[in-house]
Amino acid sequence: MQLDKLREKANTLPLTPGVYLMRNKQGDVIYVGKAKALKNRVSQYFMRSANHTFKTCKMVQNVFDFDVINAPSELDALLLENTLIKKYKPKYNILLKDDKGYPFIRLASGDYPRFSVESRRDKPGKYFGPYGGRGTANSALKAVNDLFMLPTCSRKFPRDIGRERPCLRYHIGKCCGVCTGEVSAQEFARRIEQVCMLFGGKSAALVRELQAQMEQAAEKLEFEKAAALRDRIRTIEKLKQDTIVSASVLSSSDAIGYACKGSRGCVAALSYSDGALIGKRIIFFDGADSEDEQRDIESFLNQYYPLINTAPREIYLPCQLENMELTQAMLSAVRGAKCTLSVPQKGDKAKMTALARENALQELELLDKKEQHSQKTLESLGEMLNIPLPVRIEAIDISNTAGADAVASMTVHVDGRPQKSAYKKFRIKDAVPGDDPGAIAEVLGRRLDRAIAGDEGFLPMPDLLLMDGGITQTAAAKEQLRQRGLSIPVFGMVKDGKHRTRGLVSPDGQEIHLSATPAVFALVGRIQEETHRFAVEYHQTVRRTKAKSSKLDSIPGVGEKRKKDLLRHFGTVKAIASAEIDELCRVVPRDTAQNIIDFFEGERQ
Repeated sequence: MQLDKLREKANTLPLTPGVYLMRNKQGDVIYVGKAKALKNRVSQYFMRSANHTFKTCKMVQNVFDFDVINAPSELDALLLENTLIKKYKPKYNILLKDDKGYPFIRLASGDYPRFSVESRRDKPGKYFGPYGGRGTANSALKAVNDLFMLPTCSRKFPRDIGRERPCLRYHIGKCCGVCTGEVSAQEFARRIEQVCMLFGGKSAALVRELQAQMEQAAEKLEFEKAAALRDRIRTIEKLKQDTIVSASVLSSSDAIGYACKGSRGCVAALSYSDGALIGKRIIFFDGADSEDEQRDIESFLNQYYPLINTAPREIYLPCQLENMELTQAMLSAVRGAKCTLSVPQKGDKAKMTALARENALQELELLDKKEQHSQKTLESLGEMLNIPLPVRIEAIDISNTAGADAVASMTVHVDGRPQKSAYKKFRIKDAVPGDDPGAIAEVLGRRLDRAIAGDEGFLPMPDLLLMDGGITQTAAAKEQLRQRGLSIPVFGMVKDGKHRTRGLVSPDGQEIHLSATPAVFALVGRIQEETHRFAVEYHQTVRRTKAKSSKLDSIPGVGEKRKKDLLRHFGTVKAIASAEIDELCRVVPRDTAQNIIDFFEGERQ
């Protein structure tokens, strides 16, 4: 029996720390685990008397073989386990659905530093966060840039002070105008320090400081300045509970709650600072089992905090963990200081974990309702089109400027939700400029051929194809499917006179009106808008790249490497065009610098 062979192999393992990889008949990794003693841990899986949970029994039934990797210590095994889980995404491991990371807002160094949104803390500077998503971080950064009138242009200071006229943001009162020379480095530094106070959750101290400045301005009869400070104070008061503060403050403690429904799990991490609740993060994952609460929470801790690259001082858990000390050591390494795990039994801390569990359960129920609604919407769409349930929908749109620089986008929606990791971009190579049906045919043909060739990036095939356009675009797509012997339903997304989604059209010209079913109408409208947005963004990127490179490519002595060096140093072609020869010589030889000066001579006047 296979189980006997696996038990025999496990008994030959050493009593040392390591990681084991369970594989099925096809050789795929279906589970990754760590062990303090490999022999003891792995052999437990194959004992007939073992009291496994349902999920573990299912996993063992599918194990055909296993591999092990020895590690110097149990902590090294834990870190290696986390790396291998991310690499293989095993079916029976707890996998966080949201593994995109959590962005930070970074303050660079220098006399006139700027804030930026970063995915990782791998650059020098001061960081605030993490935020729940890039959209949240961008919104917070935009709010403070407007509030404190910070520059958002590509100019570099102090180099560009006085070189050009102020931009529109300065004239409408959104920028303090560093480029005019009216703002000293000291004044700018004070604004930056105040932003840091706001990002750091010190809004009360910031308000006191601004009030003192306002009173001082009023005493000097600088009423316009005092009014501006008053408005800033009022705005900060409104933002106290907003994402600018709460999402960016590093919590002193997190309370963890766990809930499971079906095979889906949810962890709610409630963040507290000085005893006050400042934020909540919800993480869903698949393959959950209510009997495996301890192991699921441990897997969450081992994946989530290394992902956001930070950890709080204390984490309150709803239950004891099998490897409590080991997980605590790993989290302390992530934090760079001690992180303590505890299971409170009574008092305020126990109430915090109970509240976290309640949040996790509510989020699961809310997600279940959303998915039921999405399921019904897809069922309605399938009935209207007379096709099977369209779980995976792919949409294609073309974008160009009078036929030039044509590109295409392909978006993917699974269960009615965008799956951005599966989006694709295409440059149109063969179609005649301006021929949208020809471009659709080219792009879809390339997409289908990649899938037929077994390219996993283009698999699985969609249940429904939507083309942005009418009968001609849809017929072109249908012909590509016919040539390859495929029978995937394809429809065109047609718009009304106001460029809004009107309905769907089949290759034979039959139009299906959607307005009578609002949920379906909204779904198709979202897909069309998202596909159009993705295509336009890519087209604009292509045009900017082309415009940026074309001028520099025409300058004698500027090859690909020097072009990259110039753009890295100056940021934009416009900045290169206005640079003095001595500054250009820092990047390229003097004769090339003179060629640049001569080339842009007309633009410098």
